[in-house]
Amino acid sequence: MNSANSPEGKHKVLIIGGGSAGLTLAARLRRHGLPDVAVLEPSASHYYQPLWTLVGGGRAPQRASVRPQSRVMPEGVTWIQGAATAVDPAAQRVTTESGQVIGYDYLVMAPGLQLNFDRVPGLTQTLGQRGVASNYRYDLAPLTWEFIRGLRSGTALFTMPAGPVKCAGAPQKIAYLAADWWRSQGVLDRIRVILVLPTAVMFSQPDWSKVLTGIAAGYGIEVRLESELTEVDGDARRAVITDNKTGTKEEIGYDMMHVTPPQSAPDWVKASPLADPASPFGYVAADKRTLRHPDWPNVFTLGDAANLPTSKTGAAIRKQSPVVAANLLAAMHGGGTRSYDGYTSCPLVTSRNKLLLAEFNYELERTPSLPFIDTLKPRRDMYLLKRYGLPALYWQGMLKGRA
Repeated sequence: MNSANSPEGKHKVLIIGGGSAGLTLAARLRRHGLPDVAVLEPSASHYYQPLWTLVGGGRAPQRASVRPQSRVMPEGVTWIQGAATAVDPAAQRVTTESGQVIGYDYLVMAPGLQLNFDRVPGLTQTLGQRGVASNYRYDLAPLTWEFIRGLRSGTALFTMPAGPVKCAGAPQKIAYLAADWWRSQGVLDRIRVILVLPTAVMFSQPDWSKVLTGIAAGYGIEVRLESELTEVDGDARRAVITDNKTGTKEEIGYDMMHVTPPQSAPDWVKASPLADPASPFGYVAADKRTLRHPDWPNVFTLGDAANLPTSKTGAAIRKQSPVVAANLLAAMHGGGTRSYDGYTSCPLVTSRNKLLLAEFNYELERTPSLPFIDTLKPRRDMYLLKRYGLPALYWQGMLKGRA
């Protein structure tokens, strides 16, 4: 029986975070018959965030990405509606913002990551107005489409920060959706489109990087590599772009701007003993194969908060969750363990009806789920998979521990 408010006490398995990673794992553990699984999660709503790119591109309704948390919480899981603020792995307990202390035998860290809009001076004050939006927030994604649809001429900026972010392809997918829309309206030649990326290449996997270079060129997009947004003047509609190689700063006037915010582990995770000292962003330490913490054997992690050398995507979570479930049960009862190969997938929307499905592992080797099709070519069937197939797989498969 689900419970919106759990009393103070102790649980066999405590999962911090009721997002994609937390609920997918909780459902798997319940399907394995584990009787005492609790999820600590403050939000009353659950979001399918991969759809927000399509919301911002005018290709999906905002309402399709959200459901009540109570409806998606796995049957038999105790939902503790609260937010973690500290963890003490030596004492095996977690403290919440209300002062509640929860004990555990096994802990799973799946709190997601933190959006740091405030790290770019001037950005917070202008979000959602004067042409500035972000698909990384539920309330702002519809405004992205509003600003794209309203632009008939001028300059459009699309930015990505340094460091790991959710779905590393998302900052450029919205640029392609926008450019394709403007082309269909006959105004693309009147709009200067600038894509600002902090990396030295378009995409981490080299095969798809080459394809994306051609996609951007086909739209006439100016790509600024090894650069990032460092300041915004919303009143003047001006942005400062810094070249990270030379330190050179350029001020660019914009008419609309889509911003991907700097991201990190939540502040309380950064300050905890579970944070990886090798991560400047405070992500949770984990063995990249077993997803077990190197110092605390009863702690596992998965999803965006894990310091793993792979992209932070829902597809990665889908492959990580059975590994964590198996290894956690093996830690309890013995038996075989499983290994995660770093699989991730990024559905790269390249137009309003085509998509590249990039799938690869830790070694950046291509790992196609459908090896009989050419995934280096934008395809309409892959777009339909992104728009309709993957959301159905998420709501009916992943969150129920079936996929």
